[in-house]
Amino acid sequence: MPFRTYCKEHLALILALAKWSLLGASVGIVSGAASALFLHLLAWATASRENHPELLWFLPLAGVGIAWIYSGVGKSVEGGTNLLLERIHQPSAPIPFRMAPLILLTTVLTHLFGGSAGREGTAVQMGGTLANLAQGPLRLSARDHRLMMMAGVSGGFGAVFGTPLAGTVFGLEVLTVGQLSYEALIPCFVAAYVGDVVTRALGIHHPVYLVGSLPVLTPRLWILIVGAGALFGLAGLLFSELTHAISHLSKLWLKQPWLRAFVGGCLLIALTYAVGTRQYLGLSLPLIARSFTLEGVFAGAFALKIVFTALTLGTGFKGGEVTPLFCIGATLGAAFAHLTGQPPAFFAALGFVAVFAGAANTPLACTIMGIELFGGPLAVPLGAVCILSYLLSGHRGIYLSQQPAT
Repeated sequence: MPFRTYCKEHLALILALAKWSLLGASVGIVSGAASALFLHLLAWATASRENHPELLWFLPLAGVGIAWIYSGVGKSVEGGTNLLLERIHQPSAPIPFRMAPLILLTTVLTHLFGGSAGREGTAVQMGGTLANLAQGPLRLSARDHRLMMMAGVSGGFGAVFGTPLAGTVFGLEVLTVGQLSYEALIPCFVAAYVGDVVTRALGIHHPVYLVGSLPVLTPRLWILIVGAGALFGLAGLLFSELTHAISHLSKLWLKQPWLRAFVGGCLLIALTYAVGTRQYLGLSLPLIARSFTLEGVFAGAFALKIVFTALTLGTGFKGGEVTPLFCIGATLGAAFAHLTGQPPAFFAALGFVAVFAGAANTPLACTIMGIELFGGPLAVPLGAVCILSYLLSGHRGIYLSQQPAT
């Protein structure tokens, strides 16, 4: 290769690096700020619900309000994360800005009144929507528009969970099952890292779960790890299918969105009193924390969290799926550990990320998330259960707009 051509190629690479570092950082700043605002409001909503248990009785009315908001001004963005993924696949039309404030408001309402939902969907939708705003003033090409929205996904995910490396890979991996999109590597990495830094600078502290010492990986333990990985995959599949089934059947039987949400809210109240505890409402962070202790959790806690969350999201309440999946995995892992006489924190950590890996078809992002949260010594077991969960859960997951690799 002639020296002049060689220099031109490297100059082009340097300019591209500078361009996408700058754009990725800008996406990270707005994603991090939006995620920090959301997490502060979510903490307020959770504390308010716990201090005022009577708020649960207003959950059906909150569902009616959420349905009314989307029926009135949010029809174009009701697809949520799936709409965002569709726009990234085919960036022919912009995402209406209203997606960001609407998902923020309605997710907070869902948590304030007792719905069982997560937070990643909100952060990802806000990040993608805010990144999409650059399309107009910067006159981005279709390719650059797509990369900006992918950076928004990574920025929101990395910021809301405090896992920038997992956020980077999630933005690259979630679009297409079984394929990574490396063209967005720089903006996704910069957006995820800057988003995390901004969120922490604005006073957000993420939960810390301690695993303790790693048990010796004997052949018997590996057999148990493989068995647990299979269970985690089936749990992820069950969650996805039940959520989709409830959504389909509720739309079939109850034609009006407000009626679906009202009935769903009533069923959640009845279910709460039937089980005699409110620990399955909201994020269920205390339940996750207890999974990492010797105290343990009720063996069927994972199944109840599946039902509470599937009912919440399937009837029209808003929020993400990932934190409930963390809870489902951690409680299932802890129950499996107690049944087999193993350290509960170790299997809770494996389940924490593996159920999410199966439900979202993102084994690499989830493996990296586990390493960021629980440390490098668990890398091989984490990778094993995430891969097994992904393979055994099938390619149908929580994001219906994912496309299979060609």
